[in-house]
Amino acid sequence: MTSTTRLYAWQGTDASGSRISGRCEGRSPALVRAGLLRQGIHIARLRPVGGLPWQLPRRREKADPAGFSRQLATLLKAGVPLLQAFEVMGRSGGDESLGRLLTRLQQDVAAGMGLADALQRQPGWFDRLYCNLVRVGEQSGTLDAQLEQLADVLEQRQALQRRVRKAMVYPLLLLLTGLGVSALLLLEVVPRFQGLFASFDTALPAFTQWVLDLSTGLGRYAPGLFMLMMLSTVGVRQLYQRHAPARLWISRQVLRLPVLGRLLSHAALARFARSLGTAYSAGVPLLDALGTVASVSGGCVHEQAIVQLRQGMANGQGLHQGMARDPLFPPLLVQLTAIGESSGTLDQMLAKAATHYEEQVSQALDQLTSLLEPAIVLILGILVGGLVIAMYLPIFQLGSLI
Repeated sequence: MTSTTRLYAWQGTDASGSRISGRCEGRSPALVRAGLLRQGIHIARLRPVGGLPWQLPRRREKADPAGFSRQLATLLKAGVPLLQAFEVMGRSGGDESLGRLLTRLQQDVAAGMGLADALQRQPGWFDRLYCNLVRVGEQSGTLDAQLEQLADVLEQRQALQRRVRKAMVYPLLLLLTGLGVSALLLLEVVPRFQGLFASFDTALPAFTQWVLDLSTGLGRYAPGLFMLMMLSTVGVRQLYQRHAPARLWISRQVLRLPVLGRLLSHAALARFARSLGTAYSAGVPLLDALGTVASVSGGCVHEQAIVQLRQGMANGQGLHQGMARDPLFPPLLVQLTAIGESSGTLDQMLAKAATHYEEQVSQALDQLTSLLEPAIVLILGILVGGLVIAMYLPIFQLGSLI
């Protein structure tokens, strides 16, 4: 390794969607990414060797491929040439990240590169499925139609992600707020009662004594407990990112949770069916479509199942037959796929399956919200109310003695 190059460690996925990692020399991260991309490797993480094993997360560009696709499709359908369309989009007053993207795309296309190849050099914005569908549109002369279809798919995916995130964030914030209030009471309010209780010439109730002991222990060991929680969080995160068996085990355990597991499973099935149907209707061969859909399905368990499904099809197995062998694919999806394969309407059947599972996700979200909110309110009421009762029990007992 010369003085002008550095050694970089990378993680990514190959053409079949399998996770791989390795090390590579290069003069800059951009050149290393470009070299690996030419080998068919999609980079997910790249860092110099010899630095810290973890770093503070950098601010990522705000990527909006759905809005980009919608604008570009509208301009192309109006007959605006591609390079001029980039200029018009750049003058439309978008955010800085979109402006930088348009500048890079305009330079690459002006240098003779195809649009799909130029998009492939921006992995933070566009995944492999997106680039493959754009390539099909370029080759078939239907680029504007493909971009419109991609915009529809991405907007549906974003709407689904927003609903899931909204359903998860509100109960989590409510729970964290309640735990913070309880910790504040234990650390600040409860110790003030200890001086009052010390003047009582009677034994304290067991519940009150337990709360006082808990407050004393929490005040004494709070910094150590906080550090332990932070280290445990970082350790689990590193284990999940770097150790594939641990990542699979954690994902499988999450999918076994009563309501949340069904929600995540149906969301992954909806993304799988929608993405595969879109790619197949655009003319992408089924084997190639499965390879790109695997990485965008969401969740390593479903990704592994789709990769195995692709391997089975490469060995001469039908799509629905491979699905039937894996319990991760429900009977309804298998049956719709079988009907689509036999009647030549696979894309339509997959679209119906995606719509069905998106509706199932909506129902699961409503059910999860209706269960979590009263449960969290009840838990917080018990916590805060229990602390208040514990502090006033000795006063009530003293009043009864007077």
